[in-house]
Amino acid sequence: MGLASVLRRFPSVLMAWRNLGRNRTRTALAVLGIVIGVIAIASLGMAGVALEQQATSSLGGLTDEASISPGDDIDTDGITDEQVETVRNIAPGTTVIPQKTNSTELSARNGEEANVQVTGVTNAAPLYEIAVGDEPTRLETGALISESTAQTLGLEIGDPVEYEGKIFRVRGFIASDSGFGPDGGGELVLPLSALNEQDYYDSVTVIAEDGDAATEAANSIEDYFNDEDEEILSVTTYGSVQEDITSFTDTLELALLGIGSISLFVASVAILNVMLMSTIERRGEIGVLRAVGVRRGEVLRMILTEAAFLGAVGGVLGAAGSLAVGLVIFYVLVGDPVLALGWSSSRYLLYGFTFALVASVLSGVYPAWKAANESPVDALRG
Repeated sequence: MGLASVLRRFPSVLMAWRNLGRNRTRTALAVLGIVIGVIAIASLGMAGVALEQQATSSLGGLTDEASISPGDDIDTDGITDEQVETVRNIAPGTTVIPQKTNSTELSARNGEEANVQVTGVTNAAPLYEIAVGDEPTRLETGALISESTAQTLGLEIGDPVEYEGKIFRVRGFIASDSGFGPDGGGELVLPLSALNEQDYYDSVTVIAEDGDAATEAANSIEDYFNDEDEEILSVTTYGSVQEDITSFTDTLELALLGIGSISLFVASVAILNVMLMSTIERRGEIGVLRAVGVRRGEVLRMILTEAAFLGAVGGVLGAAGSLAVGLVIFYVLVGDPVLALGWSSSRYLLYGFTFALVASVLSGVYPAWKAANESPVDALRG
């Protein structure tokens, strides 16, 4: 069953479809305006989602972590074993990883040197992403080193590195986007026993199931150790950073949608002009229809259907164009174009199509009302 046979069942719809074909250039320009408006709305909305996902991806797993360091009012030179055990008791269900830090200079046989941050830790797996080699849950022997530093020094898996007169064999390379050294690089990770000369821990990382659990654990730790007058332990979480990013991107999305909506409002004015011109040109024809008994409602429905056709065609084409733009945006910003198909992003295609359809119908209300309510005699007189 073709489109024409379907339309014959609805005379006013068939007439609306034929009327749009009378002046194809004007109709095409009106549709083009809608397409541009939909692409502006949908693609800008999808760009906002892509920016949020990019920022969230850059934070990585940090939103699930709380970082503890000595506060301004602590009595010792660092965090004690007793305080670490207290943190474990206060935050059950989390992974508590104490760390000691130092710095040193590593030298290679080729004469290259590199300043690195030295981190002493037992459970290294939750903190580091290993690009090559082992990812030990208990680091009791050997060492991990930043991939970039290993390349600078010409190190390979199994090569020795020296720290404080002791030799450690390299077990793995830390990925460039992981770790705590400068720009995620320049770090040497050793067993805690390698830094036994330090009596206290420089920091403690608490890893929870999600951002909310990390925030709850951080609040419990602060309530236990600190009060309004003193800060024994300084606790930092990244959950608030994620909330700030989400709030910012939501505001940005609204602003971008507002900018895109301007294009669609301009397109609505073009549709209004097309509908007015169409009704003026067909004034005599509409008068004849009214004279032979066609009711006002039928004329009204015919004009509104023309406007709806413009909005629907423009909306579909605009949504298709927006999807193509969204795939490119997600590929450039996030690296995965398939994410553009997720609801958080693809919903803007639906928003753009709906906005186009509604705006088009509203733009046709006045021309339809004017054509339906004009006296047949006046219309025939011209």
